[in-house]
Amino acid sequence: MKQNLWINGEYLGTKEYSDLRAPFDQSMIAAVAAADEDQVKLAIDAADKAFLDMKEMPAFKRAEILEKVVQLIEKDRKECAEIIAKEASKPLKAALAEVDRTIMTYKFAAIEARKIYGETIPMDAAPGGEGRMGYTVREPLGVIAAITPFNFPMNLVAHKVGPAIAAGNSVVLKPASQTPLSAYKIADYFHQAGLPAGALNVVTGSGKKIGGMLISDDRIKMVTFTGSPSVGKWIRENAGLKRVTLELGSNSAVIIDENTHIDDAIPRMVTGAFTFQGQVCISVQRIFVHQSKYEDFAAKFVEETKNLTLGNPLDENTDVAAMISPEDVKRAMDWIESAADKGAEVACGGNVKDYMLEPTVLLNVPLDEKVSCEEVFAPVVHINSFETFEEAIQLVNQSQYGLQAGVFTNDLQSAFKAAKELHVGGVIINDIPTFRVDHMPYGGVKMSGMGREGIKYAVEEMTELKLVSFKL
Repeated sequence: MKQNLWINGEYLGTKEYSDLRAPFDQSMIAAVAAADEDQVKLAIDAADKAFLDMKEMPAFKRAEILEKVVQLIEKDRKECAEIIAKEASKPLKAALAEVDRTIMTYKFAAIEARKIYGETIPMDAAPGGEGRMGYTVREPLGVIAAITPFNFPMNLVAHKVGPAIAAGNSVVLKPASQTPLSAYKIADYFHQAGLPAGALNVVTGSGKKIGGMLISDDRIKMVTFTGSPSVGKWIRENAGLKRVTLELGSNSAVIIDENTHIDDAIPRMVTGAFTFQGQVCISVQRIFVHQSKYEDFAAKFVEETKNLTLGNPLDENTDVAAMISPEDVKRAMDWIESAADKGAEVACGGNVKDYMLEPTVLLNVPLDEKVSCEEVFAPVVHINSFETFEEAIQLVNQSQYGLQAGVFTNDLQSAFKAAKELHVGGVIINDIPTFRVDHMPYGGVKMSGMGREGIKYAVEEMTELKLVSFKL
């Protein structure tokens, strides 16, 4: 199979193609086009021209296009999940869940397309404002550059493309090199749904080359990026006056208070730690358990972890499959071995089978080890103890990241204390930080990024507020 670029409503071949291989067994999936500079420019040209149509398109038509995309994905639900499972090695049941979330994300985008409201301003609230009326409107920014990661290749595309189209913008999309087919599939659905040619363009190839061109072109009005902190920082430093939204990952923590019913919490925690091999920005990575519950919690968590099934991502029974690349397996193993050398106990896992890293639970990890203070992005979690709730909050806040944190407690005062004092973008009480529904505001602080996703909030990021004032 040969996958060409999608520019201005048609497929375009290139001089160079790269092999796309399945992470699970390294089998060949497709030859994927690598865009050169001229083709990236063509994509920006097409988006810039299409914006003239998009900004004039009535809201109900934008909503109808998004609703049609929903119908097309629903019809091909299993096919879409298989694409994700093959190119990302995401277990099929998790891939199906992602497709369902993608459908919901576009549904929310269709709703928001119809309700981009302004407000009236009481001009006479200030001296000199009498005899005037004022109101605000929201207008689309223009061409949006969307750069997406491998771990949610359909739903994170939806979180960028959905609100961009809902707001009347056009898009140049650069998907992750390992998961381009999901993005091309979505582009095809938008084409079938009647989106004007050029309003959504997909270019694959060198992230550095394509990203550099998108950042430097003045016609790009906003960059929305999900990926590594180092790349996100580079984008922020080089974007000039472009609007920027950055979602840069985390090492999400959970607090287990002394009054928590751990038997209810543990299955959910194991899910949060090991879903999609831990390759989730809000995957459970650090667990802090009150010392009175620590030994019991650790034993039961390990027991539950050992029940997970490793295998082929296309097998409906598989819980954990291969990581995205052998290099990532090696990095995670290096971090595990370093923690063990510094005194951490490997309670289970810590071995590699084919391209799969076994779900790994570490106990009593020194907090300056990379498996604690960096983003491991692997099926690795550590469990440490604490004495007081105040200490637990301090341990969570020590991180350079701050995306989401979970707190299990039956004490209302502790819950509100955590909500107030945890320095993160989202505090999830009595659930894991991996919880997300697609209309809620989502984003972080510190090294976890800036700006917010969640369709309504992304639409606000992707529009400009204009004041209109009449002297009567």
